Amino acid sequence: MAGDTVTVEGILTQDSRAKGGFGGFYLQQADHQTDGDPTTSEALFIYTDRGIADVGVRLRVTGTVKEYHGLTELVSVRSIRTCGRETLPAPVPVSLPWTVDPEHLENMRVTFRQSLTVVDNYNLGRYGELALAASDQIQPTEYLPPGDDAHRASIRNRENRVLLDDNRSIRNPRPIPWPPGGLSSTTARSGDQIEGLLGVLDFRFDAWRIQPAREPVFLATNPRKAAPPPLSDDPVRILAMNLGNFFNGDGRGGQFPTSRGAETWAEFQRQQQRLVHTLLAPDPDILAVTELENDGYGPHSAIASLAEALGSPWRFVRTPGRDGDDEIRTGLLYRGDRVSAIGEPERLASGPFASGGRPPLVQDFSRVDGDTTIRVIVPHLKSKSCRGAHGDDRDQSDGQGCYASRRTNEAQALAGWPGLEAGGAKSAGTLIIGDLNSYAREQPIRVLAKAGFISMVHHFHPCTETRCRHYTYRYRGEKGSLDYVLASETLKPRVVGAWSWLVNADEPRVIGYQGDQPASGRGPWRSSDHNPVIVDLKL
Repeated sequence: MAGDTVTVEGILTQDSRAKGGFGGFYLQQADHQTDGDPTTSEALFIYTDRGIADVGVRLRVTGTVKEYHGLTELVSVRSIRTCGRETLPAPVPVSLPWTVDPEHLENMRVTFRQSLTVVDNYNLGRYGELALAASDQIQPTEYLPPGDDAHRASIRNRENRVLLDDNRSIRNPRPIPWPPGGLSSTTARSGDQIEGLLGVLDFRFDAWRIQPAREPVFLATNPRKAAPPPLSDDPVRILAMNLGNFFNGDGRGGQFPTSRGAETWAEFQRQQQRLVHTLLAPDPDILAVTELENDGYGPHSAIASLAEALGSPWRFVRTPGRDGDDEIRTGLLYRGDRVSAIGEPERLASGPFASGGRPPLVQDFSRVDGDTTIRVIVPHLKSKSCRGAHGDDRDQSDGQGCYASRRTNEAQALAGWPGLEAGGAKSAGTLIIGDLNSYAREQPIRVLAKAGFISMVHHFHPCTETRCRHYTYRYRGEKGSLDYVLASETLKPRVVGAWSWLVNADEPRVIGYQGDQPASGRGPWRSSDHNPVIVDLKL
């Protein structure tokens, strides 16, 4: 009926004519006058700013039918007549996952029978919305091999969600609408649950949304937790973390904005403070970091700035002239009062790393009071971003995203590198620890597993289709691990525990160091977009 002029009569169920709203209201048929056809909706969106009537008033409206990006509405309203007050239609009970496409409920009042889980809060600060699902959603290639099944599972995840919206169409709403008390006193973490959800089921910007008629209840089912304490007597603790583009300008407060990371000196100071809080809280002996500015090792370099902020015991590994041509590099820092760097560090500069890129870094370490050594290798494989991808590096619709071929080649080069093997009778083995940009069942992890390197976090905390307690990243509502602690077979018996610390990936982006929220100045939460991984070793 698009383009037809029609007259409809119903009850104004929800108003969105206020400043910043959608410029209209929702009109639904009275319960005793529905058409009895369960396949069709009993409601419309009326696009008008006429200030007539409020919620609970029966209206007769004449206008033109339009499909606006999938939303059925009346526009060019010619007349509106009030017809007295009437009881609101009863909300239709619904639940996720959808059994059929919910278009037959479009613009109608609904109520969710179950508590829903926040799976994505990325757009909370920008659009005032949270993505909800029946339960937390796991990246399919975390538990399935790449292929059609993994691709279809991801599509099912995206199709079985609803967005909790704020009944407004403005960007960067302030105050942040969710949770109701505001982000100054609490947070809205992915993994938390929401109950008592009642409102209008709306369709905008290619997504089903609930425009709530009342404040829902937020349940902290994924609460913030302190860093994991050591499990054994005096282990060597190694922590790996993607720093989220740690760029310090000229190191003296100038040359901002940089090409990545903080845009001002004040932002950089907030970023550094929060990263230091995150890195020191677990009390590590060695830090393996990625997304560190590739600007040398001078007194004003990014790595020198980080070491100084960490405190006087901290030292860093230097490989000048061998760090590749990427804007970012990997790095190693260590507490000189607890561990010693043994021998000369190396970088892998062959195969896909021959032209520069981000060559992996290797260094042997021992306790200051011992002679057993471990070899620590820090890689950072190519990201899943599709920028510039062509040929085999394009997304193959198998769940691995773009550049899977390149990441696999990089993993093969790492697996075949002579520097991979720790040498000498005093060596306990090798640890590959860093950002591999691959989920647990993807090809690069399989390549390294065939070379004898096993994910210690997955060894202690395996992920299944329904349960994944340890992960390092969330992308478009699906959680999984991109960052790893991979131990060689000789080192594996010395591993007493491995974890991810859920300090960053579940937190809303808007409370990061670049945000304008009161929580943006506090650490350690959302110091990066990756969670750190931690391993304890008996040496």
